[in-house]
Amino acid sequence: MQGKIGLEEHFAIPETLQDSNGFLPDVVWQELSARLMDIQERRLREMDAHGMEMMILSLNAPAVQALHVRSKAIEIAQRANDFLAEQVALRPDRFQALAALPMQDPDAACRELQRCIQDLGFKGSLVNGFSQVDTPDNVVYYDAPQFAGFWALCEQLNAPFYLHPRNPLPSWAQIYEGHPWLMGPTWAFGQETAVHALRLMASGLFDRHPQLKIILGHLGEGLPYSMWRVDNRNGWTPKDRAYPAKKPLADYFHQNFWLTTSGNFRTQSLIDAMLEVGADRILFSTDWPFENVDQAAIWFDNASISEADRLKIGRTNALHLFGLK
Repeated sequence: MQGKIGLEEHFAIPETLQDSNGFLPDVVWQELSARLMDIQERRLREMDAHGMEMMILSLNAPAVQALHVRSKAIEIAQRANDFLAEQVALRPDRFQALAALPMQDPDAACRELQRCIQDLGFKGSLVNGFSQVDTPDNVVYYDAPQFAGFWALCEQLNAPFYLHPRNPLPSWAQIYEGHPWLMGPTWAFGQETAVHALRLMASGLFDRHPQLKIILGHLGEGLPYSMWRVDNRNGWTPKDRAYPAKKPLADYFHQNFWLTTSGNFRTQSLIDAMLEVGADRILFSTDWPFENVDQAAIWFDNASISEADRLKIGRTNALHLFGLK
């Protein structure tokens, strides 16, 4: 399929490059770091070779979210966003942008989101999970009360928010102790992000802001398979709703969430996600440079879905979600 648009596609700046060191074996670090630092050369060749018209770019992880000093988080977010705006301006027909945000300071995050959307022309934001604030072991999740104004602004600006994974802090991750292979995309990324997404659903956020648009990668971090059980639990027993949200959580998953194919190139998983949320809420992505464009594109172009759904997922859903022309 020609004309595909991908929206979980990463880059790095020198200040965040080392954050990606360790996610893949050391023997490929030279290759991975070169991929992260390139935007206008090899990336475009990969796109041209495999039918990708556009990438919507975002900063690597955890980057800004791991900077517990608020002023430093603000500085790096602004620096990354300014650099990305310059790169997009070189080829706006091929690249668009998602903002990095210093969620350690909700007011600063609002100012940076507004600047990126209104002044730099960005299409939304991508945030790498929870943020460390003031000390390395103090973390915040975005269902906390101090983010009320931030979510109101996202809705006002019609700015999609991509909740991207990061690993749990070591002090919070005893279940993985002695099993480092479970960290990252193998398991910990998905578990951490799914819980964060469920917290947002349960908080009443989408009752207050029904037009919010949240994006999850990797075909939903396992949630499409689990949403029925999340709501049903032991369905035959009486139970009170133990959270503020007014509706079953699956209702918010269906109404306020979009999923991408980033790093999850399996047709059975794609079809499961389509059955749960519908083809209108799934979007093609590759997860470059951590995954290969050719693997993602060849799989997607040949997946056993209808051509109408392939066009939606590969292209037109992104046009509609981000208001692309």
